[in-house]
Amino acid sequence: MKIPCIAVDDEPLALQQISAYIQKTPFLELAAECQSAVEAMDILNTTDVRLMFIDINMPDLSGLDFVKSLTVKPLVVFTTAYSEYAVEGFKVDATDYLLKPISYSNFLKAANKAKKVLDGEKKRDAETVNVTPDHLFVKSEYKLIRIELADIKYIESSHEYVVIHLVAGAPVKTMVSMKAIEEHLPGEQFMRVHRSFIVNLSKITVVERSRIIFDGKVYIPVSDQFKSAFQKYIDKNFLT
Repeated sequence: MKIPCIAVDDEPLALQQISAYIQKTPFLELAAECQSAVEAMDILNTTDVRLMFIDINMPDLSGLDFVKSLTVKPLVVFTTAYSEYAVEGFKVDATDYLLKPISYSNFLKAANKAKKVLDGEKKRDAETVNVTPDHLFVKSEYKLIRIELADIKYIESSHEYVVIHLVAGAPVKTMVSMKAIEEHLPGEQFMRVHRSFIVNLSKITVVERSRIIFDGKVYIPVSDQFKSAFQKYIDKNFLT
């Protein structure tokens, strides 16, 4: 499976080059081209992007500040014409750093480094989640914890972790990707409604303005990417 990527750069020629490199690389897939961090934010909120090539120096909101602002972020490869930004880039856990002008060979090295990280995540996911028809086991703080599917209220992505919020008891934090846990859950019971949220459909009691409200205090947004599927679920169960 190809890795969904976005390219972010305010310079059209630089953006075109990175986009062409992504399309040239067999294991990468170009999900979007963005000329600003604001455009990239919209894409990240609606698309499951796993890798982002982003210029550090951009007007209004720099690549560094944008990445720092993200609660949930893909792997990041910074691009820039200024080598002094390399240290700052790695301070925000960048996977790699590319100095302009960028050759394809250097781009490919960075892409392969990202692929290695993601391949490791897939292996970890396979070892971390074990699901049966009515419950799952997850690794949390060196322990295997059994969670009944019926007890799950919603699941939230939090940095490199997933937090499983329960009807009763403390949330369970496990180091696994949202994609992996989504693939293991029964689709008739659970639905991805946002890049950062999966909800147990049977636990929804209030929906207001494209938001799911739990306990009157937790507001989960339904993003554009998932709005159609969620609306079909509502329509199917709506009494007139």
